[in-house]
Amino acid sequence: MIALVFALALTAESTLAGVWTVDLSARPDEPYTRPMTLTLNPDGTVTGSFYESDIEAGRWKTARGRTCASFRTTDGVGFYHTSVCLIGDQAVGQTWAEQRNFLFNWDAMRTTTPEIPSP
Repeated sequence: MIALVFALALTAESTLAGVWTVDLSARPDEPYTRPMTLTLNPDGTVTGSFYESDIEAGRWKTARGRTCASFRTTDGVGFYHTSVCLIGDQAVGQTWAEQRNFLFNWDAMRTTTPEIPSP
């Protein structure tokens, strides 16, 4: 049983872990994407980056048939709290910006190389 749980964790880790292109577009005619890189560590921590900011205090878990991660980033002014779950081959998430008083729902597709953000 322990081996099965460990194998499932490794499978989940390898699917949510990686490089993603996050679609933060507010309007369909104005594309706006940013890179997200997730490393899911065996101890349940998450490292990487999102929106050119290092992930702080991240955790991940597989339960109830899905793998999700939550973490915090900062822009130097305030905190951004993000959660993301793997649904099929897509990452679906939301980010709450404390200092900007908004919650943004987004989705992401896996990429093989990080995108360079446009100015």
